[in-house]
Amino acid sequence: MNESNIKEAVFAGGCFWCMEAPFVLTPGVLKVKSGYTGGDKKFPTYEEVCTGSTGHYEAVKIWYDETEVSYKNLLGVFIQSMNPTDPYGQFADRGSQYLGAIFYASDEEKQLATKLLSELDKSNIFESQVAIKLLPQADFYEAEEYHQEYYKKNKLHYKAYRRGSGRAPFLEKIWTQDNINKLNEILSKLQ
Repeated sequence: MNESNIKEAVFAGGCFWCMEAPFVLTPGVLKVKSGYTGGDKKFPTYEEVCTGSTGHYEAVKIWYDETEVSYKNLLGVFIQSMNPTDPYGQFADRGSQYLGAIFYASDEEKQLATKLLSELDKSNIFESQVAIKLLPQADFYEAEEYHQEYYKKNKLHYKAYRRGSGRAPFLEKIWTQDNINKLNEILSKLQ
């Protein structure tokens, strides 16, 4: 593998436990880590971030091979894994640490994300306007080990949490084949 083809992406979509698995299952993704980004405190702990006082988002960092999966396809995975219209958090998780955000690393990534969010607002996939923030990448601090691959380590709790929080029912309702087709059409036109 050519290391120059390995890129990084950072997304915040609420609880990082629920954001890891969709990316891990994406062909071309090499590694996914849960963590904290966007805040002021160096090396924050989960307990500190949970208070909402550090300015950090719960996020995932993705390492991917751009010859196998594109950034715009990762944007699609991100959108299909959360509620992009919630300005106050995600599902049962409320507060600034659970807001949706795309942390761009280049002007190209920012432009792709901006166009995607604009097109989503026109698509009628969602009943409300998109509320995802676009922010420059910041220091990313890996979460404690017990949070990593939570969906594997604690399968039953993860599945119950994903359903009980409202995430799974929302995604099942929104992502009909018709809406998946609309999103794929939007992604195919992004440049």
